[in-house]
Amino acid sequence: MIETISSINSAVSGIVWGLPAMALIFGVGLYLSIRTGFLQFRKFGTVWRNTIGKLFQKTPEAGKGAVTPFQAVCTALAATVGTGNIAGVAGAIAIGGPGAVFWMWISALLGMVTKYSEVTLAVHFRQKNKHGDWVGGPMYYIQNGLGKGWKWLAVLFSIFGVFAVFGTGNATQVNTIVTSIDAALINFGVIGAEGTGTLNLILGIAIALLVALVLLGGIKRIGRVTERLVPFMALLYVVLGLGVVVINIENVPGVFAAIVKGAFNPAAVTGGVVGAMFTAMQKGVARGIFSNEAGLGTASIAHASADVKDPVQQGLFGVFEVFIDTIVICTLTALVILCSGAPFTYGAAAGAELTISGFTSSYGSWVSIFTAVALCCFAFSTILGWGLYGSRCCEYLFGEKIIKPFMVVYALVAILGATMDLGLLWDIAETFNGMMAIPNLIGVALLSPVVLKLTKEYFTKEKESPLCK
Repeated sequence: MIETISSINSAVSGIVWGLPAMALIFGVGLYLSIRTGFLQFRKFGTVWRNTIGKLFQKTPEAGKGAVTPFQAVCTALAATVGTGNIAGVAGAIAIGGPGAVFWMWISALLGMVTKYSEVTLAVHFRQKNKHGDWVGGPMYYIQNGLGKGWKWLAVLFSIFGVFAVFGTGNATQVNTIVTSIDAALINFGVIGAEGTGTLNLILGIAIALLVALVLLGGIKRIGRVTERLVPFMALLYVVLGLGVVVINIENVPGVFAAIVKGAFNPAAVTGGVVGAMFTAMQKGVARGIFSNEAGLGTASIAHASADVKDPVQQGLFGVFEVFIDTIVICTLTALVILCSGAPFTYGAAAGAELTISGFTSSYGSWVSIFTAVALCCFAFSTILGWGLYGSRCCEYLFGEKIIKPFMVVYALVAILGATMDLGLLWDIAETFNGMMAIPNLIGVALLSPVVLKLTKEYFTKEKESPLCK
């Protein structure tokens, strides 16, 4: 059965992540970058002032059915800054070589403006549901922006989204949690490798209960949890990662050279195991999108709940998120693996255990407890963010009554994720990510005139503001 699922998924993934998908991802990002005058570079100072510069300012409590802009970005970051940054990068390097990191960077630089557009459109075309909550995202901006004649595309996105959340947002995240805890306990001699099966089942049940407890509390509870969890987990991981880089500082120039060289000639770096440039590109882009979600449109679902008046003001967080997620944290993970000289086999599946190995080879086994805490925070926050995404997709397809049953089923999938095969989980998650990206990117491209209009209006008002004179 597993072999059949794997072969079917491999065939579908080959089509989804083939040349047409690569052309769509890079093409839409490049098109939007040109049309906005490369806003992600030209206005980066403005982005920084309006995001990190305002994140910690005291803001009033959000209105009914909404969250504060800070809670919205934390919920989105909770979903984006997750195991894609740790296990995803490790898998991309193992299968695509160091060059995969280069293509991850390129897709992120273009993806900044793609995500900016997604968030801007989500806030602009959002609507209130029967409970008075703001709802938005690709399904709503496709339907409300392009008209009812395009509803089929919105439905297609939502269907793919419902399936994607179980793998991308849940099973792979739980798998990373149990892997990190197993590694820490084995390193300290608490358990042996043969004793992980029962422990993982117990952990899966515990995680399922915690997920249900938070998600059933609604968007307000999700926002409160993520605004406390995200800053802590990101800071802890960055500090630990920078320490590895400092310890192995003499290896940094060679690592960057391998990343650039491997992007165009993988065999020269991997000893011929990864011989195709397209393999490095495919894995780098696929795992990059898994991590930063630029092109998927999913993060815009969280942003649509923000208590904010101007869509572009919230859209700027899209640029910020991709920068933090991929350019900072994913790069840091790559440096931890490659600078530390952690042993692995090119062409073989790898995940969080490879990143953990990079930390322990630099610090010693004691650090595994801290990496386990960081990874658990990353993964748990991602499960919460994607739980919101899945509930919104279900709500769009079937109405509000389906939300609580979906949350219960979604929470129970954690038990499955704690005991399944990692390689197949990642492959299935990648496939559904690609299937979600296609209808979303078509919608964003067709709605680009709206993005350009809103962008021009916002920056004209900003330029004319007395504060800017």
